[in-house]
Amino acid sequence: MRYAAIDIGSNAVRLLIADIIQNNDIVSFKKNTLVRVPLRLGDDAFIDRRISESKALDLVKTMSAFRNLMDVYKVSEYMACATSAMREATNGGSLVEDVKAAGIDLQIIDGAEEARIVCSSHIEQHVANKKAYLYIDVGGGSTELSVFADGTLLASTSFNIGTIRILDNQDKEETWDEMKAWVKTHTREFKSVYGIGTGGNINKLSRLANNKEDKPISFAKLKSLYEYLNSFSLKDRINVLGLNNDRADVIIPACEIFLTLMKHGHLRQIIVPRVGLADGLIQTLIDRHLAPTLREA
Repeated sequence: MRYAAIDIGSNAVRLLIADIIQNNDIVSFKKNTLVRVPLRLGDDAFIDRRISESKALDLVKTMSAFRNLMDVYKVSEYMACATSAMREATNGGSLVEDVKAAGIDLQIIDGAEEARIVCSSHIEQHVANKKAYLYIDVGGGSTELSVFADGTLLASTSFNIGTIRILDNQDKEETWDEMKAWVKTHTREFKSVYGIGTGGNINKLSRLANNKEDKPISFAKLKSLYEYLNSFSLKDRINVLGLNNDRADVIIPACEIFLTLMKHGHLRQIIVPRVGLADGLIQTLIDRHLAPTLREA
């Protein structure tokens, strides 16, 4: 059995195809195929408040290709969600219809739903009880935050601060202030708070830091890596450091977001489990279609 997840973000569009594994009462999934297309819908949405005709056409072509891939892989269930860029585009609703004509049922989800889906990817497996955690998911258009303590979700929210939004100078100082205040308010009662970071940029930063998946990054290590990357021009980050074109620019504002949150939340370190919205969508499908059957059995 295979499930698929389509994540239409502000920087890139992703298709994750996963093999579903059932072992008695335990259902898990293994990533089979991941396709990433850097469409950068946020460049249009955050400045013009509308997805341009050319990018809309590219999106529909991509969705048609994803539909064909899902058919070839014999995917039985899928979910497709669009986030910040499509939320803010005035023609987002009409694009949903265009995508539907290409064979994909697409939902535009709000920030709270995005945070909920990402959290459903069982990040509690990466944390220990009796500790407090700030979960940070940084995207192109928004940042989702959740606070966990003793394995329980205490608060969750979303802010319109993201890497593409910052590059396009569409982030607002008052939103930064609101985000800092939220983090301070929801972490101040804990003696120590640990971070959990997701998104393509923190995944790349984890690899650049030569860390294993389960090895945390300290604030000092992340700050040092940020200063190192920022010492190179965009061109040299591509040609000398070997970063992809669509990663070399956004990785700098991503660092700034993570460092800001670590500072104001007094985070000692950040864990990078390398999961994201697509993983949460697969888990949502499992909970929706398989968990009820197991409970009845």
